[in-house]
Order: sequence, then C-alpha cells, then structure tokens
Amino acid sequence: MTALDLRGGFDVGDPAAWESVGAVDLACLNAGVSIGGAELAELTDEAYARIRGANLDGVVYGTRRLARVMEPGSAIVVTASLAGLVAMERDALYTATKHAVVGFVRAVAPQLAERGIRISAVAPGFADTPILDGELRSGLEAARFPLLRAEDVAGAIVAAAAGEPGTVWVVQPGRDPLPFRFPNVPGPRTPDGESVRLP
Repeated sequence: MTALDLRGGFDVGDPAAWESVGAVDLACLNAGVSIGGAELAELTDEAYARIRGANLDGVVYGTRRLARVMEPGSAIVVTASLAGLVAMERDALYTATKHAVVGFVRAVAPQLAERGIRISAVAPGFADTPILDGELRSGLEAARFPLLRAEDVAGAIVAAAAGEPGTVWVVQPGRDPLPFRFPNVPGPRTPDGESVRLP
C-alpha cells in the first residue's frame, strides 16, 4: 500500500505531481481541506485556490492519471462528504467542492466503466479527523453527537469499491453504509404533453 499525503508534501492539486503515480488495484482519493467557513465577502483568492485544489482538482487530476494507468478490474473510491449531498451552511466552499466531486464521480463513471475501471464515492458525516476545527469539534462533543471512526469510513470504501460504478455511499455512525438514492429530475414535455427522455 502506498500513501500520498498533503501533509507529506504531495500536492494533489498539482497535475505534474500525479505523473509519478503508477497503477494500483484500489485507489482512494481522500484529500480534503476546509477553510473554516469564512464569510464569502472576505474569501481570499488564495483560500479559494487551496480548497479547490485539494478537494476538487486533486480528484480530477488523480482520476485522469489513474484512468491512464490502471488495469481493468481496478477501482477508484473518492471521499466526498454529506456536504456533497446537502448544504452545509457553516462552510459554503467545502459544500461547493464536495457537490462538484459527487457530480464528477457520477458523470465520469460510465466512461471509466468502458475501460473496466469502477469509480464510486463515499459521503461520510462528521468523522473524528483533524479536519474538525476546535469550535466545531467542541460543539459536537458538547451535544454528544456521534462521530464516525476511521474504520467506519474504511469499511464503506471497501463496500463502494466492489459496488455499482457511479454510486455514492452515505456513511453515518451506527448505520451500515448505504447507496444514496438521487431523485429524478422532471424531464421536458412536448406541446402535446408527452414526456421526452434525453437521447
């Protein structure tokens, strides 16, 4: 097993960094940062570039590289977040990047499946990791809100790797991982009232 970590100096948002990454049977794209819920009016270009680079660019560049080098039968699991499925008001930028990750995984799954590579995502709730800042962690602990353990998320990643491509798995404390059911968007109708599907 090889681990490439932001804290170890691997910049997932740098496309050149991915060029040294070789084939694996299972890749977990797990990098993620938060900028702490800054007011949008006070958001700096640097802070936006940092969160976009780690949370979204890293997934796109990593998936692109892995699509080039992985063998058929391999799998990619991307860590999204419940913030990719619902709005997390305390951090709009984190929410935006995780929504983008969910959309990307769902949209790219069919073309990767043609190469024999499965891609899916896990969407954990609050997990006991360093991304929880002091105030948020304190508030959750004071409310006795259960946090996910790393093992809970790891188990979901294993399930997702073997599951249907393009699936997003919700991971919550005290529950088995389960595929999220996205609602269907109403399609257009012709002037005579007939529903039409996208070709």
